[in-house]
Amino acid sequence: MRPMKFNRSLHLIQRESAGYYLLLTLVSFAVSVTLIRLFLSLTNYPQLSNGTLHIAHVLWGGLLLYIAALLLLMFSNREIYKIAAILTGSGVGLFIDEVGKFITQQNDYFYPIAAAIIYAFFLLTLLLLVNIRRRTHLGGSDELIKSLDFIRESLDKPLPLREIANLKIQLEIAASKETSPAQATLAHDLLKFVQSEVPDSPDLVFGPQSLPGKLQREMAFILTNENLRPYLFAGLMFIGMLTLKNPFGVLLAPWLPPNVTAFLESLYIGRKLDVVTNPFWYSLRIGLEITVGTGLLTAAGLLLAKRNRLGALVGYISLLVSLTTVNLLLFYFEQFSTIITTSLQFLLLLGIIQFRKNGE
Repeated sequence: MRPMKFNRSLHLIQRESAGYYLLLTLVSFAVSVTLIRLFLSLTNYPQLSNGTLHIAHVLWGGLLLYIAALLLLMFSNREIYKIAAILTGSGVGLFIDEVGKFITQQNDYFYPIAAAIIYAFFLLTLLLLVNIRRRTHLGGSDELIKSLDFIRESLDKPLPLREIANLKIQLEIAASKETSPAQATLAHDLLKFVQSEVPDSPDLVFGPQSLPGKLQREMAFILTNENLRPYLFAGLMFIGMLTLKNPFGVLLAPWLPPNVTAFLESLYIGRKLDVVTNPFWYSLRIGLEITVGTGLLTAAGLLLAKRNRLGALVGYISLLVSLTTVNLLLFYFEQFSTIITTSLQFLLLLGIIQFRKNGE
């Protein structure tokens, strides 16, 4: 009896549309946490219990994660991947929203660092999304494996023209790069099958990176630098002044009218921690907010002066610093009051990335 041989190397092949599925997961995660916190805040944090049992929403999150895993194990339809991605994001959101209970002996749902942990988890997932969307150069066998997913789907229902074009290109690469004669023959036969099913057309002559869909063509027409500049200017000005709200209130508190001070103090949702709670981190937060707020206003001024390259660079760096450092402290000190401004910052960052890309 021949001994069994185990392959010690794990060769990972990225699933087609992996970035799209991860995006669905990320959006579902963010929406679920936001809606849960908003609902609980508006309803004064009700509990589903009978005095003995307490049904925490972490259990519902676990149920959604289990359902998502079962769907992926039982079915191979691409629509199932979308449903599973949404269920996964929602389940993780329901689970991690109660992280404060599991890192404290008092089961403190409002433990300040919990919000920062949730936000850091979101940033790490976003970083994974940014990197996974980068198309890498695959070998022939990898392209063949990915092509088989497309072909299996085409047997169930017709594929869009974009996906047919991508499929043809993947099979051509597989046929030209494949070192195994049998697999190269399979790639050639599959390419003939695809070409016999769908004849060539002018819409199918571009590569996967340069073949825009209708929505992408419309967005490319809308998102020109001339159209983006006024929105980026307004957004950078608004976020910049909002970032300077706390330093403005702290540094000028002795000279501000009481009603203005009270208004600034009211601009948050949920539990708020002040300088007395942790003076070092609070002082660091104020210093970072002054730096970032000044940078955002400077970027807005540069865009207004049509110094696009420098303005976009300053705005890009300021938003990155805000999203990765300032917001972590904000989620610690003010919990979830910064969700809306964080969302606006992400939109601004995407706009600036497109602005810089247009200028290249």
